[in-house]
This record gives sequence, structure tokens and C-alpha cells, in this order.
Amino acid sequence: MKDIVEIIAKALVDHPEEVVVEEKDEERMTVFELHVAQDDMGKVIGKQGRIAKAMRTVVKAAATRENKRVTVEII
Repeated sequence: MKDIVEIIAKALVDHPEEVVVEEKDEERMTVFELHVAQDDMGKVIGKQGRIAKAMRTVVKAAATRENKRVTVEII
């Protein structure tokens, strides 16, 4: 699932070389921290957070198939 987040983010930004995804295991949940260049922050979040919400939905759908709980945080 880390790869899914990275592929989607790299497709959206102008500086794909600066996209970094870190996977952290917390209590009963996996958190993917997405780091992008400051200039690309708006492209990843989208208007009113629509792109970020869509990205979270895709990742949660993939995680549901594996009975896991995940979330994506944009940093």
C-alpha cells in the first residue's frame, strides 16, 4: 500500500523526486506519512481537500481487502 500512495503522489506533483512515504505502525493502525515539496502541497491536497480525501479512500479500500486499518497523513 505504501507503493500506491507513492505512485499517486508522484503522478500529481511537479517534483516527484522529493516524494517520500514513511510507514509507521501505531495502535491497530498503519499510518502513511507523505512528504512532498512545499510547492507541491496544494496539488496533493487539492481544492477543499478533495484529492487528499480520494487518495485516502483508495488506500483504505486496498487495506480493507487485507483486513487492515490505514490512514494517510500529508506532511
